[in-house]
Parts: sequence; structure tokens; C-alpha cells
Amino acid sequence: MFMGEYRHAIDDKNRLIIPAKFRDSLGDKFVMTKGLDNCLFLYPQDEWQNLEQKLKSLPFTKSDARAFVRFFFSGATECELDKQGRVLIPNNLKDFGRIVKDVVIIGVSSRVEIWSGEEWENYSRNAENAYAEIAEKMV
Repeated sequence: MFMGEYRHAIDDKNRLIIPAKFRDSLGDKFVMTKGLDNCLFLYPQDEWQNLEQKLKSLPFTKSDARAFVRFFFSGATECELDKQGRVLIPNNLKDFGRIVKDVVIIGVSSRVEIWSGEEWENYSRNAENAYAEIAEKMV
């Protein structure tokens, strides 16, 4: 399970250090893709395969399902960590996530999310204001 919040910076070659606590669970190879709310999702191979099976079962006759699957898979790329525990973020995903320099990496149960520092601050501020209300609706 992934949890916690870590702050790092992306280097000039688009490499990002993945927190040591996440490395073993991500495995030797993992998948990075466009996430929701302008962040990037990282999935260990087994979680990616589970998600892929769920997405395969969506009705391809529904335009919303086709659009979501296209969005999700078109940005997906298989990744590996280098010896220093860094991952290379492709330009298309860096642009999608609006990542410039400062990055926030968070664990969200079965996946890791990579956020631009600025996007995470904005999201957190808005979510914090609605946190109690959201929790109430979930119970």
C-alpha cells in the first residue's frame, strides 16, 4: 500500500527521485500515465493489469468509455528506476502534469501520484475546504 507525501524536484533531464518507501512496491517495471486532476499516476505491474482488465470490460459502444480508455492508455508508458531511484518523465506527461521544477509525490493506496508542486497546493487548498463535506457524503 502506498501512503505519504514527499517533496522533490525534477532535474534538467526530466528525472525525478521516487521516495525509497515506494520503490520496492512499484517493482522493477511500472506504468506511468495521465491521471485525473492534472496529476500523473504510477501503477505497479499487477495493479496496472487489474485496471486494464476493468477497462477492457467497459462497453466500447459508449463514447464516454472509449474516450476515457483512449485518454488513459494513450499517455501510458512502461518505466524503470535508474540506480539512483529516479524515473524519467516523458515530455508529454510532464506537460500534461504542468510540471516545471517542484514536485509532490503522494501515495494513494494502490497507486502513486506525481503532482506539480503548484497544482498540489491548489488542489489541497480546495479539497481541505470541502474535506468534511466530502467525508459526510461518503458515509
